[in-house]
Amino acid sequence: MKIGILTQPLLNNYGGLLQNYALQTVLTELGHEVLTINVNYKDISQLRKTASIMKRSSLKLFRNDILINPFPSIKESEIIGENTQQFIAKNIKTTKLIKHKVTEKLLKEYCFDTFIVGSDQVWRPRYSPQLSTYFLDFVSENNTVRKIAYAASFGVSNWEFTQKQTKNLRKLIKLFDAVSVREDSAIDLCKKYFNVDASHLLDPTLLLDKEIYKSLVKIQDVKMSSGNLFTYILDKSDKKDAIINKISQKYDLNVFAVMPKKMFSDSGKQNIQECIFPPVEEWIRGFMDAKFVITDSFHGTIFSIIFNKPFYAIANKNRGLTRFTSLLKLFNIENRLLFSTDDIDKDYSNEINWEHINKIISQEKQKSLNYLMNQLK
Repeated sequence: MKIGILTQPLLNNYGGLLQNYALQTVLTELGHEVLTINVNYKDISQLRKTASIMKRSSLKLFRNDILINPFPSIKESEIIGENTQQFIAKNIKTTKLIKHKVTEKLLKEYCFDTFIVGSDQVWRPRYSPQLSTYFLDFVSENNTVRKIAYAASFGVSNWEFTQKQTKNLRKLIKLFDAVSVREDSAIDLCKKYFNVDASHLLDPTLLLDKEIYKSLVKIQDVKMSSGNLFTYILDKSDKKDAIINKISQKYDLNVFAVMPKKMFSDSGKQNIQECIFPPVEEWIRGFMDAKFVITDSFHGTIFSIIFNKPFYAIANKNRGLTRFTSLLKLFNIENRLLFSTDDIDKDYSNEINWEHINKIISQEKQKSLNYLMNQLK
C-alpha cells in the first residue's frame, strides 16, 4: 500500500522530526511504501511580520538589545537548519516540497492509497494555519483513498476552533475511515464537537525501541555528551533556570544542553553560526548520557521515558499542557510535572518504577500497532 503521511512541516523541532521518522519507520516495517508529504507553507503572514517589527522598533527605544527584524531569510533559514535538514534527507522519504496549499492535483503523481494524518499538534489552529488540510480537504469525496488519523493532537483540552471551523471540519472528519488521538481529553473533544468516536493511541516515537534511536547515534559516531544533567528547554525563563540550578546542586550534576547557542530572533544574522541547531543524533545522545533530564518539551519528556531516565517535566501551558498530563497519567507519574521550584521538595520518592512503565509501553505499543495493521489491511 502507498501511504502519504501528513504532519507538521519538517523544520527544526527534534520531537516533530522524530515522531515523523518513527511513524514512517513503523509503516515501512509493516510492508508499506511510505512518503511524508513535504509541506512548508507555515510562513508568518506579512501582517504579523509588520506588526512584530513595529513592536520591536518601539521597544528598541528603551532597550538596545532588541533585534528589530527577528525573521531569517531563506538563506539564513537554510544555515540554521543545515543539520536537521541532513537528518531529513538521510532518514525521511518525502514528496516534492509543497510551498502553498496541498491539492489533489499536486499529489496525483504519487498514487497514494492511504493518507495518514498525524502525529503532533496537527489539529491545533495556532500551529496549523492551513487547518483544513489536516482534515484532508484536498481529497475529493468520490476518491476511494483511505483516510486515517493516527495519534493526532489538539494540544489542549479546551476547544480552540471557531464555529465556522467546527462546522466545516466536522463534515471532513466524518469522511475518515478511522480516527485516533494522542491525548485522552481529545476523545471527548472529538465526540462533543465532531460527534466522532476516537481511539487513544501512543505518540509514534514510543512505537520504536530505544535501540533504533541508539543506532542513529552510532551511525553518525556522535561524541559523548559534556555533562550528565540534560536540559532541553524550549522557552527559557528565570523560573526554569532556578529549577535546573536546584536539581544540579541537589544531585551534584553537571548541566548540559543540545540547542543553538543563540536564537536568531534574539541575535540576528551577525551571529548566524551560533544559531545553527545541533544534529538530531546529538540530541538523542543527550538522553543516552544523562543521569537526569529537565525539560519543558513534550517529546523531551517522552524520550526521557524511552531511555528510562529520571526526569522532571516543567509545565508548559502555552505549548499545550494537556499533552503532558495525559502522557504522565498513562504511566501514573504525574508527580514528575513541575509548576515551581517548590514542587521539587514535595514528599515523594525520586525513584521511578521503570519495569512497570516499560510494561505499559509494551502493552500500549501493541494496541497501537494492531490499530495500524487493522486499518491498513
